Amino acid sequence: MRYQFVDCRWDIADPARGRELYQAGHIPGASFLDVDADLSDLSVENAGRHPLPGAGRFALAAGRAGIGTGVFVVAYGNMGGAERLWWLLRHFGHEHAAVLAGGLEAWLGPVRSSAETIEPASFEPHERTDDTVEAGELAGLLGEEGLIVLDARQPARFRGEANPIDRPPGRIPGSRNLPYTTPAELPDDVLAAREIVVYCGSGVTACADLLALARAGRPDARLYPGSYSDWSARGLPIEVGAAPTRSRR
Repeated sequence: MRYQFVDCRWDIADPARGRELYQAGHIPGASFLDVDADLSDLSVENAGRHPLPGAGRFALAAGRAGIGTGVFVVAYGNMGGAERLWWLLRHFGHEHAAVLAGGLEAWLGPVRSSAETIEPASFEPHERTDDTVEAGELAGLLGEEGLIVLDARQPARFRGEANPIDRPPGRIPGSRNLPYTTPAELPDDVLAAREIVVYCGSGVTACADLLALARAGRPDARLYPGSYSDWSARGLPIEVGAAPTRSRR
């Protein structure tokens, strides 16, 4: 099996920054996939800030990055970019993928800034239908026994404090905060939940929580792709302030 490193670094405030970082220094042989251009489809309307790419669009991007049958992908990045690629690969039927813990900063080998010649591959998508939830379905599920909804954003945004990203600030009612920067801290009651749904601002950093859940034995947790950017745009109920205190264990 061939290995392919993929650089997925990005900056929510500067769409060009990810490729600039890749060009400044990357793991030798790594390809680059852009969170906005390749791991999302920004042409889709009314689906949040980072709508999921369709099967054909993703297959083209993956193929350009050297991902195909018999290729084991090692993604690295920041702000959930690598985990977004991991989740999309699984969503489209490619299970041979991992995320480099710690990103490029944890890489002990050389880096280089020269251009890479990536051998194209043929990616055949086999899209799953059981790993996402949309706004209407989630709204109908809220309050059901055994459902836990996790918010992967940082605590200040979860509490609904003023910020330049969320309009209006807030969270989905009844959700719990599991910041994507600390997803290893999984409470026992989360792992024992009948159903788990994860969201963030736009469906990117939520994938870090989903990877942690999968590693802990809950690969069935679902992503709300539109996340809070979609929820709030639809005028659905929101909650602000500190959430009720819960025992973590």
